[in-house]
Amino acid sequence: MNKTIYFALLFVFLLFLQVFVLNNILFLGYVNPYLYIAFVFLYPLKVNRFPFLFASFTLGLGVDFFSDSGGIHAFSILTIAYVRLFFVRIYFRKYPADYPFFNIQSESFGKVFNFVVTLTFIHHFILFSFANFSFNNISHIILNTLFSGVFTLVLYFLGNYIFSKKQ
Repeated sequence: MNKTIYFALLFVFLLFLQVFVLNNILFLGYVNPYLYIAFVFLYPLKVNRFPFLFASFTLGLGVDFFSDSGGIHAFSILTIAYVRLFFVRIYFRKYPADYPFFNIQSESFGKVFNFVVTLTFIHHFILFSFANFSFNNISHIILNTLFSGVFTLVLYFLGNYIFSKKQ
């Protein structure tokens, strides 16, 4: 399948999954998965980052539009989309010359796990910090980040395991 069509369909699928299914899950007042950030993990690395950053921002804006959350999803996903290359260099030791040949599915599980966990918790911390907008509620922010982050990670790795092609 053409990569552009694949990522456009992934964009639409993740947006609708987040808006119509996952936003309706709120367990124990803390747990709400944000699986739409998988778009950042799965999008290929390229030297020209503007289309990727724009698509990530648009995805976050779509979630904000349907959630009536005032731009916090757009800001948080744009932040992890922007810092993604920094963490690719740290965890995978890949540099701009390697980007056209880099595929996250071909990397070891430990590296992928560290990469995904780091970006997920950065996203969630930014999201809940702006949602609460007060450091008086730091325990609430940390609990939301921890529980929602773990639930998001479980769903991401479970979905990745189920939908990945066996080599």
